[in-house]
Amino acid sequence: MKKKFAFLFAGLVLLSACSAGPTGKDSAEGGNKPSGDTIKIGANLELSGDVAGYGTQEKEGIELAVDQINKDGGILGKKIELIVKDNKSDNNEAATVAANLATNDKVVAIIGPATSGATKAATPNITKAKVPMITPSGTDDSVTMANGKVQPYVFRSSFQDSFQGKVLAEFAQKNLDAKKVAILGDNSSDYAIGLTKAFKETYKGDIVLEENFTKGDKDFQAVLTKLKNTDFDVLYIPGYYEEAGLIIKQARELGIEQPILGADGFGDEKMIDLAGAKNVTDVYYTGHFSTLAPANDTVQPFIDAFKEKYGKEPSTFNALAYDAMNMVKKAIEDEKSADSEAITKGLANLKDFVGVTGNITVDKDHNPEKSVVVIEYKDGKESSAVTVEP
Repeated sequence: MKKKFAFLFAGLVLLSACSAGPTGKDSAEGGNKPSGDTIKIGANLELSGDVAGYGTQEKEGIELAVDQINKDGGILGKKIELIVKDNKSDNNEAATVAANLATNDKVVAIIGPATSGATKAATPNITKAKVPMITPSGTDDSVTMANGKVQPYVFRSSFQDSFQGKVLAEFAQKNLDAKKVAILGDNSSDYAIGLTKAFKETYKGDIVLEENFTKGDKDFQAVLTKLKNTDFDVLYIPGYYEEAGLIIKQARELGIEQPILGADGFGDEKMIDLAGAKNVTDVYYTGHFSTLAPANDTVQPFIDAFKEKYGKEPSTFNALAYDAMNMVKKAIEDEKSADSEAITKGLANLKDFVGVTGNITVDKDHNPEKSVVVIEYKDGKESSAVTVEP
């Protein structure tokens, strides 16, 4: 009975949080407003759970940006107060965190979540509260669009899946001269499904084998044995680093030596740990940022500052989150206001923003127009990078 009561109580709390909206003055005028000497910015991130690697990196990027902004005097004379909450890599929790940040903490903007599913789960609550949200790495096309309409309060600093899926297909054809491709994709995530769709729509060669796995799978021996007996030039793995690392390890151990392609979900050091550095050779993935292909003059100062603060090289997810925070800053400065509605307008009209992941102009669908980098791994380290313009 105690367990049943606890479950019912938790459910009521969740429903209450998800249905709550801004109250008082903010509700009447829409969104939230800064109070006192600070501007409250929320971070809704995966800091524990299955994809904590992404959220942890994004937290680092946001915190570096906030440190720099506050050191330089803040925005419009106000310092940023960063409120960070863990959504535990759970979509329902991401929705609850979004509601709490918007309605209880009264933040004027939210950065995160990192994943597409969590971002979409958080969207109804931030939309009701009229608080803008930037996902640094939610790449599913439907994150910013639903039923043919733009989500008015949702933005991103990353490119979308349709773009990187197209880039990977063209890279396979033109750079790797792949006439035959095998696909091993995650059929349990919108992210991977979107990547697969975009790749297949663009690729002009033969797809000789298409197999699926589900998030959490560990043993890929059966499908990889089938793959080994297939004639193909490139293996495309649309999915996240947890499964991709194991697939690469088991594929190489079986003697599968063909090039492997993936998207930005590969961009975590844990993939190298799972696969084993020696196995991560002739592996390529689409990234938003690489120290080997700096997008502009802001990149080196960012790298230096990041290394000074954290003692390591910045990753793609560090850079995307750093840009997301600075996009909020630029929106506030452009509109000369830190109200949620002003920030939303500023983000929608953002043009020629010089970010470390590229020069960004936000299009009519709230996606950034910017370049993409295809990164090559050799022995578990980035060995080259090619910039592809949109």
